[in-house]
Amino acid sequence: MKNDEGEESRVLLENYRVLLKKALDYLWERIKVERREVKKGKRVITKVKVTLSKKEEVYKSLRDELEEVNVLASHYVDKAISDAYSVLRSWRRRAEKGKASLRKPKLKRVYVRVKSTLRKVEGESVRITVRPYEYITFSWSHTWFSPRVKGLELGEPVIKEDKVHLPFRHRLPWFTPLDYLAIDSNLYTLDAYDGEKFVTFSLRELYSLKFGMELKRGRIKSFASKHGRKGGKLMEKYSHRERNRVRDYVHKFVNKLLEMYPVTTFAIKKLNKQEMFQDADDKLSKRISRTVWRSIHRVLKYKAPLYGSLVKEVNPHLTSKSCPRCGRVSRKAGLSGVRGVGSPWTGN
Repeated sequence: MKNDEGEESRVLLENYRVLLKKALDYLWERIKVERREVKKGKRVITKVKVTLSKKEEVYKSLRDELEEVNVLASHYVDKAISDAYSVLRSWRRRAEKGKASLRKPKLKRVYVRVKSTLRKVEGESVRITVRPYEYITFSWSHTWFSPRVKGLELGEPVIKEDKVHLPFRHRLPWFTPLDYLAIDSNLYTLDAYDGEKFVTFSLRELYSLKFGMELKRGRIKSFASKHGRKGGKLMEKYSHRERNRVRDYVHKFVNKLLEMYPVTTFAIKKLNKQEMFQDADDKLSKRISRTVWRSIHRVLKYKAPLYGSLVKEVNPHLTSKSCPRCGRVSRKAGLSGVRGVGSPWTGN
């Protein structure tokens, strides 16, 4: 929703930026970066390892430093420390993969995710504490989504300069689902095992959609290279269209899967495409690039609780060689008669 409290929220954002920047500077001075060379075939690759200070070791001294410059409620200091660690952990993952430079990450657009201790829900509005006895109130009583969120619980509001994001969630019972479904992600199918039988879910329609859009995007690239700005807009349009179609298919697919298997624990492989590309030839790499495994897994993870289900990511090591019934590991590289990457055999 639109941020109608621009002036008041700007004070909160500017002061929170000061806290977050100081926390980042403090932690950055204590980061250790190690480089080592690894021989991979005929190539020599430089590996980078980044070590962050443990939170419990620096928390007290960092908190004392932030309190000296803090003009907001005290809870924002704890939030700034958590956010600083979140920023650096995200940067570390990308830096160790070679996708980010080893320079300190910059704060571009600062937002504040308000903790539950700093907000109070009153009817169809939320009161957020800025300083002791100073508040900002946001109401959603006359918004388009007001009827759709009745009876739902408000999560942690996210305040930006121009917008306020209000996440709502269902209250779910705490229990462990008794049924389970082990899923193996292949090029054209999801092969699953429910303890009694194998089930195959076809992804050929999604694969064909990606393949068709890839051909169309190739023709548009040729056009864009000759028509400058007009071609760039056309390229952006079709890229946006592809993302929307893929997203729509994934959400509908996951909804049907969860309707078929409610109150179920889903076991899925934690796949890494980059490692697959290293071991595949050009033809197989193109096929792997058209898959959307992570999108399916991500949507499944956040929608599963709405159906009383859980999602567990497992290490893919030996899962394509293990028998789901007895656990025996086959000596063969893979099971015969299986198309795609992996097999319908999934570990216990």
